[in-house]
Amino acid sequence: MFLREALYRLFHRRAAWLWLLLEPIGHIAFLMFIYTVLGMRVIGGVQAGVWIMVGLLGFFMFRRTMTLAMAAVGMAKPLFAYRQVKPVDAVIVRAATEGLLMLVITVVLLAAAALFGLPVWPDDWLRVLTALLGLWLMGLGVGLIVSVPRELVHEVGEIVNLAMTPLYLLSGVMFPLATIPPPYRDWLLLNPVAHSVEEIRLGFASHYAATPELNVAYPYIFALVCMLFGLVLHRIYQKKLIQQ
Repeated sequence: MFLREALYRLFHRRAAWLWLLLEPIGHIAFLMFIYTVLGMRVIGGVQAGVWIMVGLLGFFMFRRTMTLAMAAVGMAKPLFAYRQVKPVDAVIVRAATEGLLMLVITVVLLAAAALFGLPVWPDDWLRVLTALLGLWLMGLGVGLIVSVPRELVHEVGEIVNLAMTPLYLLSGVMFPLATIPPPYRDWLLLNPVAHSVEEIRLGFASHYAATPELNVAYPYIFALVCMLFGLVLHRIYQKKLIQQ
């Protein structure tokens, strides 16, 4: 299943692998242009290009994992003819495939940035990998939950996709959370993705002026709760998902 999913993601259409790179590159280029126009070359003590790139790549780890895991059940319906294949297997395999691809894309883009002279070598690799793992686990957890109602009521998928735009804005991808005054910052920090995005930036630059309310454990707790709830939903609705 993993090999099937990887081949589909990379070769299901012409230059599919190229589009995997172009989407984050487009977002990074657009935000870098905006900050260049505004004359902001340093954000929170970190070079603007690095700040934008690592934050976006972290958010994409969550978003791509979640949105593709959400649609995994429908894509894997032919495999349900094999009794050992369950809908939850399709979600987990698709999330794992996307997580691995995003990790490769992250390394490729950081290497390309290094060639252009950007200081993209992390100060703390463990912190960066911990934050990326938290984002992937959250993507898997939310994907497990929404994959069930998405198959039963297809409009749910459209609603979730629409929700990604405000989440993009509220996760600190476009602005440093430390600049938002309380109590508004407290509301933004209810979003666990924002914590992991800040954690990645802190891992790349230990001197980064991150928000003081940063909580490393919060995304993992959120991910664990979502995965448990998602597994329960798949257990309850397994027959309906196979027969749908």
